[in-house]
Amino acid sequence: MVGRRDLLEREAALATLRTALNDAQGGEGRVVLVAGEAGIGKTSLVRAFTAAAAADGAVRVLHGSCDHLLTAREHGPFHDVARQARTDLAAALAAGSADEVRDLLLAEVSVPTTVLVIEDVHWADEATVDALAFLARRVETLPALVVLTCRDDEVLPGSPLRRLLALVRPPGGLRLALAPLSARAVSALAGGSGLGLRLHAVTKGNPFFVTEMLAAEDEGVPASVRDVVLERVATLPERTRTLLDLLAVVPARVDRALLDAVHPDWASDAEPAERRGIVELADGGLDFRHDLSRMAVADVLPGARRLGLGAAVLAALLAQEPRDEARILHHAVLCGDAGAVAAHGPDAARRAARAGAHQQALSRYEQLRPYAGLLGAEERAAVTEEHAWELYNALRFDEAVALSEEAVALRRGLDDAAPLARALVGLAWHRYLAADVAGAAATIEEAVQVARAADDAEVVELARSYRGFLLVLADREREGLAELDALGGSGPLASVRAIYRGLATAFLGDPAGLDLLERGVADASAEDQREFVALGYTALVKSARRLGRDDAVRRYAELGAARTSGIELRAHGYTLEAHLCQLRAQEGRWDEAEEGFRELLEAAPQAGILHRETLPHLGRLLVRRGDPEAEGLLERAWALAERTDILPVLVPAGLALLERAWLAGDPGAEQERVALLLRRLDRPGVERQRGEVLRYARRCGLTLDHAGARPEHQLGLRGDRHGAAEEWARIGDPYERALELAESGEPGPTLEALTVLDELGAGPAARLVRTRLRDLGVDRVPRGPRPDTRAHPAGLTARQGEVLELLGEGLTNAEIAARLVVSVRTVDHHVSAILQKLGVPSRRAAARLARQAAAEPAPAGR
Repeated sequence: MVGRRDLLEREAALATLRTALNDAQGGEGRVVLVAGEAGIGKTSLVRAFTAAAAADGAVRVLHGSCDHLLTAREHGPFHDVARQARTDLAAALAAGSADEVRDLLLAEVSVPTTVLVIEDVHWADEATVDALAFLARRVETLPALVVLTCRDDEVLPGSPLRRLLALVRPPGGLRLALAPLSARAVSALAGGSGLGLRLHAVTKGNPFFVTEMLAAEDEGVPASVRDVVLERVATLPERTRTLLDLLAVVPARVDRALLDAVHPDWASDAEPAERRGIVELADGGLDFRHDLSRMAVADVLPGARRLGLGAAVLAALLAQEPRDEARILHHAVLCGDAGAVAAHGPDAARRAARAGAHQQALSRYEQLRPYAGLLGAEERAAVTEEHAWELYNALRFDEAVALSEEAVALRRGLDDAAPLARALVGLAWHRYLAADVAGAAATIEEAVQVARAADDAEVVELARSYRGFLLVLADREREGLAELDALGGSGPLASVRAIYRGLATAFLGDPAGLDLLERGVADASAEDQREFVALGYTALVKSARRLGRDDAVRRYAELGAARTSGIELRAHGYTLEAHLCQLRAQEGRWDEAEEGFRELLEAAPQAGILHRETLPHLGRLLVRRGDPEAEGLLERAWALAERTDILPVLVPAGLALLERAWLAGDPGAEQERVALLLRRLDRPGVERQRGEVLRYARRCGLTLDHAGARPEHQLGLRGDRHGAAEEWARIGDPYERALELAESGEPGPTLEALTVLDELGAGPAARLVRTRLRDLGVDRVPRGPRPDTRAHPAGLTARQGEVLELLGEGLTNAEIAARLVVSVRTVDHHVSAILQKLGVPSRRAAARLARQAAAEPAPAGR
């Protein structure tokens, strides 16, 4: 067996884990993320730590692992934990109750002192991520240590796991990034022979690769680790190799019941491989010691052999009770067993959805889709509708519309009015989110008519409720209120109708809407309607923003993010995070805002009407920075505005284009758009938006009636620049404050404005202010920020500076993304911008400049 020899150079990591455990024993819980590439020694480190921690009996260790199935099993690792739990966690898992699973896990780790280890969270399902995030937010007050292992280089952009990783931050969260072994350590493992240096060159210091090659007891260095694994397996008895083939097609620990069914003599046949450290018996099942070994064996299995073994496993799983639908579907898909996929796919998908594992539910519906023709007519229609809703949960609205249309067609063929009306309601909602506002309106009207024909009171309430919602969202708040009021305050959608009443009231300019919304959120919370709670916070954020209550925007957005997760943080979370990005931009935190907007756009490219919260705001920010990428973003934003023709989309896109025209010195082009916006803003409840349009129209030289604007805009429109600047200072918007100071006509305030604009990086506005200063007769106009040729040769942003430093450390884009908790694509964007600004051809050249800057002493006096 490979022992502690692969723990060389892990003393600091073990010490960090011990310190975290000491904190937990003192009542200050911790989450520790042990990160690194496959084979880096995460499992070996954690097992050495937990073995020592549990030795005195005062620490209880719970352990679970995520499996590498085609689609992860919902709450996968907690099934392992349940076998060790004191609570009835197994029953909650069987029932598929996400809330109960979270509560019971919290109870488990509240027992002093508990170490919960979850391995391979890069394979975790969404429900598991949701539960771990729930624990991570509370662990600081618990006598518990939560240890997660993760191949952080395999976390994709948009993955729900990114939310969990973002929670692992001081003081309650710690990150351990395991590095490869040094050449000295590899040489020590090799007994000090000359083989050590050659091994290090081949393995790059990966501990698993090193130990596998040394275990082969070969004088030379084989061409690949896979060759080594297969070489070791080839020397085992034939029956042991047969067992390993079986284990290789099951990407999870194989429990004893399944082993007994497919390989009755598994215990004796496993012994030779166990003695050699290839497999291990743990947590009630048999598994390869490392997934890389399993993959090596699986990769060389002939197709027919793989199919036969998979079919045997599938047959055994079908014979078990209770049935594990997730594993059955995995093997049915791999074996191409159409009957098994059709028979078990719907239940597997629905179970994942109920547990909150919506990514996994979507994956299962997609696996089922090629076999939909084998389903009965009613089941096929139901599965198609459910699939559409999972696409909605994934913010893939265009695809949701296509499947909803298919579901409606199937329902029409079944000639049952009530289910057809429900399908039409779903189609209307998906069309609205896909930015087809007119199509949504027509569809919901048909839904109401069909529901009335069905003579089903519940379906009529559903259709009329959604008609009210869509009217509120389409600038027809009074009509929407009338519809919602007519439906009363009871029924299954009562709390949602209350939320939309509050939203409509606020949108009409009445602050009482916020009180109505808070009561609606409280009602939804009391009824444990988590999605409606998230909807309520989204409505609160939108309403507070419309009413100019920016202090409340932040509070509601942060509360909403803290109180919701999983599915609720998809559509609703997109809006919550986007509004936080808008606030960051307003506060002058432009790097953070830009990065946040880009993350949202990248994670949800099909987000349809939700792009109103990101596209125009990012485009406007880039206009202020003089970034040419703004043009394409604003074209997309205005196309979305024209397609939807509703104020929440028209106003931010129109304002961004208006500011672009002013900064570019081409204000005449926007007269028609200004007239359009002001016509639409001639109504109560939009004073903030109307004032902003009027203020920028005035900067473009258009003189208009400025009635109906808020104080920060009214003061500037009346010529009280100092008063307006003070108001913007109170609000916390340095850019707008600087613009008002710049129009004071006084050299002192104008110079102050220039300093602020230069600090923000607002190049286009700063150029206009420099021209104004010269017109005022100022002889010495500051030239502006000169690039620091040592650290940032072209005036990199703060975030770009961080990325450049990490390039200098030799990190890959994936490693930089993990370090900064952003997506790889975001890092790619930063690297491209850095190369352009530095005028160098490659990341290697940029890294060389970074290292040179780091090595040179700072000039005297700095």
